[in-house]
Amino acid sequence: MMIKTLTFAVLHFSVAFTITYLLTGSVLVGGAVALIEPSINTVVFYFHDKIWKKWEAKHPAVAM
Repeated sequence: MMIKTLTFAVLHFSVAFTITYLLTGSVLVGGAVALIEPSINTVVFYFHDKIWKKWEAKHPAVAM
């Protein structure tokens, strides 16, 4: 499954870079956003997952 994760990461970085580059015309800004945005998303997902698991434990039938 690690290959799937890596290919998704490449897609994510590529989309973030391309959209930012098209909006700004800057390779530097595109590169920065392509690195920063997924990093922040990773941290947000960590906390989202912790909260989700607590909620799921209290509401097992609804979480599915």
